[in-house]
Amino acid sequence: MKHFWRDNSLSIVLFGCFLAFLVGLMITGFYYENEELAMHGRSSLSFGEYLMSGEFYEAVFENWESEFLQMGALVVFTIWLKQKGSKDSKKIGHKEDVDTESRYSIIKSHGLGQKAKAAGHILYANSLSIALFLLFFFSFILHAMSGTAAANQEAMFHNESTYSVWQYMGSAQFWFESFQNWQSEFLSVGVLIVLSIYLRQRKSPESKPVDAPDDKTGD
Repeated sequence: MKHFWRDNSLSIVLFGCFLAFLVGLMITGFYYENEELAMHGRSSLSFGEYLMSGEFYEAVFENWESEFLQMGALVVFTIWLKQKGSKDSKKIGHKEDVDTESRYSIIKSHGLGQKAKAAGHILYANSLSIALFLLFFFSFILHAMSGTAAANQEAMFHNESTYSVWQYMGSAQFWFESFQNWQSEFLSVGVLIVLSIYLRQRKSPESKPVDAPDDKTGD
């Protein structure tokens, strides 16, 4: 267990924070939703009913989609785009190891040679971005479905017509919910990349060495 914690402490802590904040979202969302229902003269939900509601899932997945979108975009953008002085950029004017075909020797070293030479070759070589964009697509669809359920519940409160999923995805509300999260994600990543050019964090692998010049690019 000591070695397991040592070898996996970063992911354990990050997923632990995720679960703690998710529980916080559940609890506060439950009270907030019932406050909204009371304002409209509606009966309150049980905690279980809230966790099965469109309001809860919409709050979860509209944020997940923006996270996976920005991570997938960053992985793909850094293939071709560079930022002088950033640790997260490939060096300018130099060919990196990641740009060489020798990277595919890693596939063979894992015993995947024949599989990689077939269709799996391209799939494995791009598996990180594929996985991130699949998670984005999964979250995007669940945002649309749960948002439709939440919007239909609100429509019924006001005796208005309900939406289909396609109608909701074409609404200003759906894209407003998406864009309000997407813009903040790309802002935060851009700010991190630019600040990391000039600022340091001692002992963090996400930072350049404290005494590294600002114009040093890459690791």
